[in-house]
Amino acid sequence: MNLEGKTALVTGAGSGIGRATALRLAKDGAFVGLLSRTEDELEETLHALKECGGRGRVLLGDVGEDQDVRSAVNDLISARGALDIVVANAGINGTWAPIDDLKPEEFDKTVSVNLRGTYLTLHHTVPQLKKNGGSIVVVASINGTRTFSSPGATAYSATKAAQVAMVQQLALELGRHRIRINAVCPGAIDTEIGDNTDIRKADESGVSVEWPNGDIPLTGGESGTADEVADVIGFLVSDLARHVTGSPIWIDGGQSLLR
Repeated sequence: MNLEGKTALVTGAGSGIGRATALRLAKDGAFVGLLSRTEDELEETLHALKECGGRGRVLLGDVGEDQDVRSAVNDLISARGALDIVVANAGINGTWAPIDDLKPEEFDKTVSVNLRGTYLTLHHTVPQLKKNGGSIVVVASINGTRTFSSPGATAYSATKAAQVAMVQQLALELGRHRIRINAVCPGAIDTEIGDNTDIRKADESGVSVEWPNGDIPLTGGESGTADEVADVIGFLVSDLARHVTGSPIWIDGGQSLLR
């Protein structure tokens, strides 16, 4: 998967899937713009990227803020002159609670980061991609696409379902510009995103189900890794996937088929 000479933007690049993806693309030869709100995490990602022989640039900003995304994209273009790959990964689990307990501001926060953030990322990068074609990958989830049993995950699931709808809509709109766009839908992945999840009254919104042999058939219940997601993203943005667009790919070891 040779990405030599390519320039990529990865949002949420400071940790988890975003960090693993940035490293994967850098190892394949791409120059990677690292966008996130947390500067120290981005600097750590950049350091790791350079240690493996890669090149990149820290871009500080909030994907839910129009001016932040605009400035970050302009900064990357000023430095590189072009953009070829976009990975819209930044997202939060937010608050998971029964619909009558979920507060409007909690719902809005999840939508702002996950859905508005994806929109702004695409809004500001597509004009650059239209110049020479390129590839976009949106990081969605099994939640809202195949799985609907996570207690209280209404806001999160709604944003992830919307992301896949955006991908499929835009596959047709952007195809004439030689821009491919796909989605990955991870299941349980060993990242830090769960640390920022606020779960309330799960017993009221959840459905009691017991999986005696674990709920990830391929691994006997063991979660996947961020690197496994990054490897699929690396494939999708490469020329090996040159005829693939508008496709959601579930990376979950069969979890969403069971749940």
